Amino acid sequence: MADFGFNEHHQNEAINYIHFARSKRALRLKTIDSCFQDLKDSRLMEETYTVDEVSEMLDGLQILVRGEVEMELINTAHTNVLLLRQLFSQAEKFYLRLQTDISELENRELLEQVAEFEKTDFKPNSKVNQEFSMPKLAPLNEGGVSELLQKEISRLKEENEKLKARLKTLETQAMSALDQKSRAERALRDLQKNQGDQQEIANLEGTVAAMQTDFEKTLNANMASQKDLQDNLVSAKHDLLRIQEQLALAEKELEKKFQQTTAYRNMKEILTKKNEQIKDLRKRLQRYESDE
Repeated sequence: MADFGFNEHHQNEAINYIHFARSKRALRLKTIDSCFQDLKDSRLMEETYTVDEVSEMLDGLQILVRGEVEMELINTAHTNVLLLRQLFSQAEKFYLRLQTDISELENRELLEQVAEFEKTDFKPNSKVNQEFSMPKLAPLNEGGVSELLQKEISRLKEENEKLKARLKTLETQAMSALDQKSRAERALRDLQKNQGDQQEIANLEGTVAAMQTDFEKTLNANMASQKDLQDNLVSAKHDLLRIQEQLALAEKELEKKFQQTTAYRNMKEILTKKNEQIKDLRKRLQRYESDE
């Protein structure tokens, strides 16, 4: 693992922290000294003491000193956590992930170097400061920040391209769904129209059947007046012509809409049968006119 010396900025930060730690340590030592002094002033008034009295004084002193030392150790641990929090927060701004090696905190060699560094009274050009070194935590070189930012920009661009591709896929799927919806609506309209045409054809067939029935009744009635019969024949011929025209139009419509379908073939057979019936009626009319 490579070593490095403190640069000016890091050295100043280290000096500030050691000053802070030294002041806290000195304050706590003064408190401990005051515990001993209080014991001397308040309890050591006699020339001789029994074993129990000495044991009682030492127990009380132990409680006081223990409390002060424990408080100092707890405060030091909490202070170090706050210091780490500051370092981690600053590193996160540059997308860095710092890692600590707890085992290095008990490295006697490094601890001795720190102690020697403090003894030099923080002289910048001292030999100890120049030789003082510890493992790197991932230092930033001059281009480190820009390189990290460039990597983050590249990552964001790549993610943006993925989102654009995803959006394009969704747009394509949406357009396909709209197209399928339009085709389904057109098919539904065509189906409804075809159903309407089929109903119209059924009505027309009913009309033709009714007219044929009436016509047959007219023929079987043996009307007394030839003029009335002729008028009825002319009217029937006109109706037949009109029906033929309607049937012709219906066939054309059906041929356009129902070509190559079972419905078309069935309807065509029905119309053919109707035409045969009409021809048969004509022949019967001709025979009837000849008889008359």
